[in-house]
Amino acid sequence: MSLPAAYLGVILIWSTTPLAIQWSSAGWGYLTGLSGRMLLGALLCAALIPLLRLSLPWHRAARRTYVAAGLGVFGAMFCVYWGARFVPSGLIAVIYGLTPLLTGIVAALWLGERSLTRGRLLGVGLGILGLLVIFSADVVRVGDAWMGVLAVLASAILHSISSVWVKRIGAGLSGLTVTSGSLISMLPLFLLSWWLLDGRLPQHLDLQAGLSLLYLGLFGSVLGFSLYYYLLRHMEANRVALITLVTPVLALFFGQWLNGEHIDAGVWAGSGLIITGLASHLWADRLLARVPFR
Repeated sequence: MSLPAAYLGVILIWSTTPLAIQWSSAGWGYLTGLSGRMLLGALLCAALIPLLRLSLPWHRAARRTYVAAGLGVFGAMFCVYWGARFVPSGLIAVIYGLTPLLTGIVAALWLGERSLTRGRLLGVGLGILGLLVIFSADVVRVGDAWMGVLAVLASAILHSISSVWVKRIGAGLSGLTVTSGSLISMLPLFLLSWWLLDGRLPQHLDLQAGLSLLYLGLFGSVLGFSLYYYLLRHMEANRVALITLVTPVLALFFGQWLNGEHIDAGVWAGSGLIITGLASHLWADRLLARVPFR
């Protein structure tokens, strides 16, 4: 698969995932939506592995990769599903827009990547400023929205650590193999969490929740993560994370268009700062290199 096609696929999936998370959680509860999504994803992976004549290796590096990816998926997904109950879907993608900046910091400390240059540090500063502006927005100060923002931020941090951990192990596994191994190995944790914290089956049929759950299980979990790990295998970790340069804007528009979400000026301003920070993370060093410093 070409890298541009994989890149576009991840952008589209990640732009619509926050809205699908809210729809599935609103219909059946966030733990049912999360566990059902992971169950569908694990079953699909189990079917695709023999169908595509792939293997699920179990050597030491493979096991470490499944744990690194799986713990990231479990922690990140649990946090974002819990937080999605309190914040608009578009804001979830905006907070996740900090992932490239967080990944750059972790990659510099853990992989020795040259990701803390002047331009990227400027991007980190703008991202932090944008996050502070979002916290001061009216929509965040109402009710428990601030807890939702913190939960989504924790999810982004866990996702960044997991991505760099997988890159550090460098097992050379395909994206579908990493996705399959991580989902199958973490499925008991998801089901156990549902049983301990909820344990109730849906009492009614909710078409929107059902379709959202199906979409997340097939695309959000299997295809999205497979494409993501495929990109992660062939590109630097911090550059893969730059996908989120586009997804916040698309997710905000999808939330307004399809879910009637109201995004106030503070959130737009904070989102603009975060996106500017991402752009700085990507291009500022090239521009600074052309400016003579004496």
